[in-house]
Amino acid sequence: MKNYLRTFWIVLLVAIFLGTFYFLYSKSKKQPDVFKIETAKYDNIVKKTVATGSVLPRKEIEIKPQVSGIIDEVYLEAGQMVNNGDVIARVTIIPDMITMNNAESRLNMAKLNYEDAKIDYDRQKELFDKKVIPYEEYQKAQLSFNTAREELTAAEDNLELIKKGVTKKSAKTTNTLIRSTINGMILDVPIKEGNSVIQANTFNAGTTIAVVADMNDMIFEGKVDETEVGRIKEGMNILLTIGAIENQTFNAVLTYLSPKGVEENGAVQFPIKADVKLQEGQFIRSGYSANASIVTDSRDSVLVIPERLLKFENDSAYVEIETATEQVFEKRSVKVGLSDGINIEILEGLTVDNKIKGEKIDPKQETATSTN
Repeated sequence: MKNYLRTFWIVLLVAIFLGTFYFLYSKSKKQPDVFKIETAKYDNIVKKTVATGSVLPRKEIEIKPQVSGIIDEVYLEAGQMVNNGDVIARVTIIPDMITMNNAESRLNMAKLNYEDAKIDYDRQKELFDKKVIPYEEYQKAQLSFNTAREELTAAEDNLELIKKGVTKKSAKTTNTLIRSTINGMILDVPIKEGNSVIQANTFNAGTTIAVVADMNDMIFEGKVDETEVGRIKEGMNILLTIGAIENQTFNAVLTYLSPKGVEENGAVQFPIKADVKLQEGQFIRSGYSANASIVTDSRDSVLVIPERLLKFENDSAYVEIETATEQVFEKRSVKVGLSDGINIEILEGLTVDNKIKGEKIDPKQETATSTN
């Protein structure tokens, strides 16, 4: 019995030893690499250049007052449509005391001169009617009277203009009413009732009463990197994508390419402009950020493969093709064409029947996939 038990334990230990040895050997043995198989296909290749920028109105006008004063009333607000000549606000003039005092003095002098000239004219006319004086004397008095009358009218208008910004003769064209100079939409009204405003002059651009723009005539302004600028030219079609407007794109045509670059963050950028072609019912707000895709080259229905499958040796490109034996590959030189950064055109060397070596398959991922 003892011999039997001893034999049993010896056999068990040998079995455990052999099993452990086999397990460790199997564990250390390298599994053959397995690669994903991919094929070429016919597809379109479109090479694009992307420019970043914003969409703005072509005409954006700042409305300035013609006189200095205080805003008495604002009639319109941002977002409303206006026509050329529509009143946006009204200004009350606060006259300068020195200027007003001079105007009043001028008016008083004009009244005195007018009264004196009228008395002299009436006397000379009476004498001329009686044929006491010659016509020349009468004509001289008449000229003095007419001159004094015109000076009085001018002095009255000058004082009225200083006080109210308008004269009796030009009441309909008062410059105290701030009017739009174009048809369009009011984008901004930066002033409020009671604000002081000044007119434009040599030393000051003047206070902006409102900003008006034609929102039906929009342009894209952006910048293109110097590495891409050589591939684009005026007249090219552009596809605009605006982040704030989902599921919608806008067509545009490149109209301007700056001959001079601007350095930004160590890179040279070239400003561009494009006319935005708005369809009926489309509306873009001023200042929207946009990305412009400019198609620089394209190929239709050509043989393509993912560019990541390409390998390079010296100056030539090649892929690895599966032979008659599964997972055994050989080099195949190929001639490539246009690339869009993801797929690349194959001109020579491949067909759709060729099996191309792809990415290595991770055994762990494969096992997990099989389990699921």
